[in-house]
Amino acid sequence: MAYLRSLAAALCCGFFLSGALAAQQPPNATSVAPDAAIKPRPKVALVLSGGGARGFAHIGVLRALQELRIPVDIVVGTSMGSVVGGAYAAGSSVEQLEQLVRRTDWNAVVADRPPRDELVYRRREEDLLLPSRIELGAHLDGVSLPPAAAGNEALELALSRVLPPGARDKPANLLQLPFRSVASDLVTGELVELNDTPLFLAMRASLAVPGVFAPVRVNQRLLVDGGLVRNLPVDVAREMGADIIIAVNVGTPLAQEKELVSAVSVAQQMLQILTEQNVQRSLKELRPDDILLQPDLGGIGFLDFARHERAMKEGEAAVRAMSGRLVALALPEAQYASYELARSSAPVAIDQPVRLTKLEVAPSGRINPKELEIQSGLKLGQLVTSEQANKAGNQLFGRGDLARVETEVRDDENGRSVLIKPTEAEWAHSRLRVGLELSSDFTDNNAFELKVMHVLSSLNDWGAELRTIGRVGTERALTTQFWQPLGVGSQWYVAPTLEYGASSTDLFDSRGLRQARLAYDYQAASLVLGRQLGRWGDLRYSLVRQLARGHYSIPEVLEKQRETQTVHALTFNIDSLDTIAFPTRGTLFTLDWQRAVQKSGITSPAPTQQRVQGLEAFHAGRWAGHVYAEWARSQGGASENNLGGFLRLSGTTPDSVQGSRTVLGRIVMARSIGAMPAALGGDVRLGFSLEAGGAYSPQDPLRWGSLKQAASAFVAVDTRFGPLYFGTGTTKGGNSSAYLFLGPIW
Repeated sequence: MAYLRSLAAALCCGFFLSGALAAQQPPNATSVAPDAAIKPRPKVALVLSGGGARGFAHIGVLRALQELRIPVDIVVGTSMGSVVGGAYAAGSSVEQLEQLVRRTDWNAVVADRPPRDELVYRRREEDLLLPSRIELGAHLDGVSLPPAAAGNEALELALSRVLPPGARDKPANLLQLPFRSVASDLVTGELVELNDTPLFLAMRASLAVPGVFAPVRVNQRLLVDGGLVRNLPVDVAREMGADIIIAVNVGTPLAQEKELVSAVSVAQQMLQILTEQNVQRSLKELRPDDILLQPDLGGIGFLDFARHERAMKEGEAAVRAMSGRLVALALPEAQYASYELARSSAPVAIDQPVRLTKLEVAPSGRINPKELEIQSGLKLGQLVTSEQANKAGNQLFGRGDLARVETEVRDDENGRSVLIKPTEAEWAHSRLRVGLELSSDFTDNNAFELKVMHVLSSLNDWGAELRTIGRVGTERALTTQFWQPLGVGSQWYVAPTLEYGASSTDLFDSRGLRQARLAYDYQAASLVLGRQLGRWGDLRYSLVRQLARGHYSIPEVLEKQRETQTVHALTFNIDSLDTIAFPTRGTLFTLDWQRAVQKSGITSPAPTQQRVQGLEAFHAGRWAGHVYAEWARSQGGASENNLGGFLRLSGTTPDSVQGSRTVLGRIVMARSIGAMPAALGGDVRLGFSLEAGGAYSPQDPLRWGSLKQAASAFVAVDTRFGPLYFGTGTTKGGNSSAYLFLGPIW
């Protein structure tokens, strides 16, 4: 079909001979230059530098070159230049590249793990227990940082989307246009030209910016961003036979002295110096006939992905500024149409489902390969496409302990075989997460907690984990849980748990006035039997034996009351939120039922408690928000339920609305007004809430008129320690208060 389309276009344009010859030749420079037999012209090479988000200017350059009808015969790229250039050489249209940039969630691409809604449930649960994103590897020989700030899955998914069908695994030297991707050998420091490497891998390796994306192993060499040795590879293009080079330099300029205020900024400056030095050497290799484009990208940083529109416009502007020289390379309209048709008409490989006859997971260390095989979801005998096989491999990233997953798909006369080659993240076997939570209403209600969570994973062939959480501050607690699946890859598990804690709580009268303070401590041992529900939920039954001691600290009473009880608990959880800081999609739901069957120490009926909480997140453009509802009931002497505080009847004293039954509903909306640097956090939002709720009892039934109505306004910042809120709230007919919160607010 590609031959017939090329032939028809050539006939319509009046170039029968040249078009027919071009369509029959292999895909190289001459195949996309059908006018060569009529009018000899120089071979034009497009050299695209690295520059992170600044590299989006390359798309604008391609758009303007297309408008001027400038043909490109050779493409050479580094880092983001390799991504844009490789896709263009493979036949992607400028429109496709523009849409990729606009539709991709770049915050997810540069995040240090897969999107949260793609994590396994146990990893999501960790976010609720400790929302901080400060994680380290903790081993006997010390503490280590993750080898890269960003994971692989979101990045590799974005790279796959930018390529035409069938181009992902095509060698880089067999594209519609001759193409070279440049990378650096992390061990030797040598320049590596990726010419016969599959296109996807060539692009991925060149984009592996140290400290941002994980290195890639190609042919036993550990490769990173090519910008370290050749950010503007003019010499590579010249060796490929270029007569004229259009070089596009979008590299990040050196920082000013006043900006070098931290160890991180100094380290970044050192890398920029190395990159700038090799760029200057490359610029000296340009000849008088060559053309240098340097878009004005002032104010756009390496990770400023949100400024893609301006970067693309500056790329177009740079071409127009040099149009006087570029037009000499332009083709007549008919010839350029034939050229563009041949460039974009790559044979399309149809990804047909084929029966899976062999599935193998290569050993990787501690993790049982059989466990990964089950978690991939692939089964022998099923019909599977190559895309589905790669997706199955990529979803293993959701475990949180893999640095890389390579999926090889091969077909023979018997069917399709899939080989998954995982690489374990050594630092993640023993992970330490550190967090800080603060809350204050700038009066007497202040709290802080320093939290530490340690997870030791893959303790046996069934994938056991030991998770320990310590808290100091307003509340003190130490919890350790041994989580054991009941078989390789089983969704069923048991989890014996030990816990100790101590804190205090204020007691209020019906008017919300503080009457006393109760200090308490407790010890508990529990056995949990549960089943994970895919990646989105969990159902568990717990048998708990606990001992609690308490005494009044205000007014002070030294005599302690002691209580022991055995509790049965049933809990159902759903968690599909995309983020804890300020979710824009997904659901959070908890149904919890508890009943004490044995009780001693205090004469009162065996208590029963029920609680239902539900949150549904939504978004529309730059707006996002959630609808939240909560209902709780206590019977038989169980502790009172409470409301009050920010987003829980804002303006009301925290926990001052108490009763045997409580109900709360709210709607929260906020608009994105900016973003933190990707390495530090996410969106900055300005928002408000409307809330209603109250306490009631069988003797004082719930009435709409008795519900308290509240509202708040706030600024929310997504930080790596968790969501940070500055807000003010008021309750109708009641008090108003200002708030500072670091931590999730539910």
